[in-house]
Amino acid sequence: MIFTKRNKENAPPKSIRTRLISNFIIVILISVLVFEAMLMYFTRFYFYNNVESILTNQIRTTADFYTQYYSNVPLDINIVDNAEIFWKQTKAEVQIVKFSGEVILDSEGIIHKDLLKSDDFKDALKNKKGVWKGIRESSGERIMAVSYQLKSDTGAVGVLRFVTSLDEIDSIIMYISLIFICIGVFVILIAVIMSILLAHSIVQPLKSVMGAAELMASGDLKVRVHKDRNDEIGKLADTLNYMAKEILNRDNVKNDFISMVSHELRTPLTSIKGWADTIIDDGFNDKEILNDGMNIITKECGRLAKMVEDLLDFSRFISGKDELKKERTDISAIVDYVKKQMSKRAAKEKISFSAVYDNLPAIFLDRDKIKQVLINLIGNSLQFTQPGGKVLLRVFEEKNSLVFQVEDNGCGISDEELPMVREKFFKGKNSKSQTGLGLAICDEIIRMHNGSLSIKSELNEGTVVEVRLPYDRGEYETKI
Repeated sequence: MIFTKRNKENAPPKSIRTRLISNFIIVILISVLVFEAMLMYFTRFYFYNNVESILTNQIRTTADFYTQYYSNVPLDINIVDNAEIFWKQTKAEVQIVKFSGEVILDSEGIIHKDLLKSDDFKDALKNKKGVWKGIRESSGERIMAVSYQLKSDTGAVGVLRFVTSLDEIDSIIMYISLIFICIGVFVILIAVIMSILLAHSIVQPLKSVMGAAELMASGDLKVRVHKDRNDEIGKLADTLNYMAKEILNRDNVKNDFISMVSHELRTPLTSIKGWADTIIDDGFNDKEILNDGMNIITKECGRLAKMVEDLLDFSRFISGKDELKKERTDISAIVDYVKKQMSKRAAKEKISFSAVYDNLPAIFLDRDKIKQVLINLIGNSLQFTQPGGKVLLRVFEEKNSLVFQVEDNGCGISDEELPMVREKFFKGKNSKSQTGLGLAICDEIIRMHNGSLSIKSELNEGTVVEVRLPYDRGEYETKI
């Protein structure tokens, strides 16, 4: 038992091609055999039924003729004087049988020593047409017998029985069956050839897909599956190609992220370590150097904290663990808070910053997340605007949406970089971002609010970032 189990486990697996061909052949064989059996059955049924119908018509005609013209004469006398009336209507063997089963007339001259007990005779005794098919004991041939009552003026006088050989009919049926079998074998051969070709047409593309998948699994993500059809295999090829492309992109993003984080961490850490060593070596004797060093250390620590915060925010969004905490929020209060916070930075960088709004509604949203978005967008505008420039925050209602527009007249974004600025870890030529995650995080927050974020920019002209947050006044009033 164990030996058999191990053999099954170690046996080479059947290929899809082998299984397809085997299944096709099994289905074809079963279908052809069933069809052949049905053809043979109906052929046999047709010929036998035809013979039965002919004998039935002949025996009824003879019985009716006897009843109409000879029923006034006793049966024994008719057999002697008018025997030809019983067989002139047919070429079959004619028998006249008494109710006791004694055969008193046989057109073939056969002497019957035993009483007749066949099923057709028994049915005729019950005044029904009797039909029987079987083998004649004396000759061994297959026969069909049809029995019918003979009636006179006084009632039934005996049973008329027509008997015919089925050997010739069976030979014809056998000949036709052989023709059907030959046709069936030919059909099976053609079907097997077609099955092999069909299995090849299915398996060959699968082999191509499987080969490409194995290369992808081994690390070659640049290989692509050639698609030459639009069926399920074609969709599988598209899926594998898309998967390889996404894995390659994610691998590139991972490498870029590691490179970026390494670089961004090294720069502030180098500054912090350098100034810490300078302060230690100086022994706190020079207060000016001490103050400069502490200021730089504080600034670099802030950069590190901001970078870590961006990475944590991004990680939460990607994992789906960050959920919105919506509550009724006064938008005017958010705008005032952001204006107050960003005005100091704008003044420090000698940039004119203003916020314009009027009669803003109180709607349901995550106030902290929206603050984060506005601070990030305004911070980007300040970062890319030269001293003496202008940054404007405009907030208004439009078509059941609350619209935030952050506009600046800074350096702008080139047409090549504009479609990519919201991608993760993207940093353009003029970017001063540490992680390249700011706009990606903002876009994710707005998407969670079912809103949209769009960017319009012209190089050396300025940029307009627009955020649209849809809201339903009826839903708002219901919640109030």
